[in-house]
Amino acid sequence: MLASIFVLQGYDTFRRPERVAARAERVVRPAADRVPGVPDSTEQAVRLNGAVQVVAGSMLAAGVMPRLSAAAIAASLVPTTLAGHRFWEEDSEQNRAQQRIHFLKNLAMLGGLLLAAVDTAGSPSLLWRGRHAARDARRDARIASQAARVSVRAASRASRARKRLPAR
Repeated sequence: MLASIFVLQGYDTFRRPERVAARAERVVRPAADRVPGVPDSTEQAVRLNGAVQVVAGSMLAAGVMPRLSAAAIAASLVPTTLAGHRFWEEDSEQNRAQQRIHFLKNLAMLGGLLLAAVDTAGSPSLLWRGRHAARDARRDARIASQAARVSVRAASRASRARKRLPAR
């Protein structure tokens, strides 16, 4: 369900970037100057953003790499929201209220996407696995070290015992 709006809106934006290019100019221009890979053309940047939303939304809906696809949609939603719902710049109170609602709706969807991006579906995360692997490695090293000390002591005792035995 979360992915559906991104697939539909992303497809529409990909096909007709000129509809939102004027509003996106305020965000695309500074981003293109600072972030490598952002196209200089506003229409191309908008089209790329739409394509990301279609592909990642489809992947999320299909359950294919859901964490990665949710993170990609979240990344694409930030500039979309900043460009399209600048409620603080609206003159009319009615337009300001409408844009604020859309801004907050996108913020709520961003929260859902971030939750989906960190959801491990009951499996341990990579961070958890790494921490536990390190803990297990330390424990195994400690056990191996103790076993080696015990073996060295036993060999030393055996050597001393052989020295004390009468020669045959």
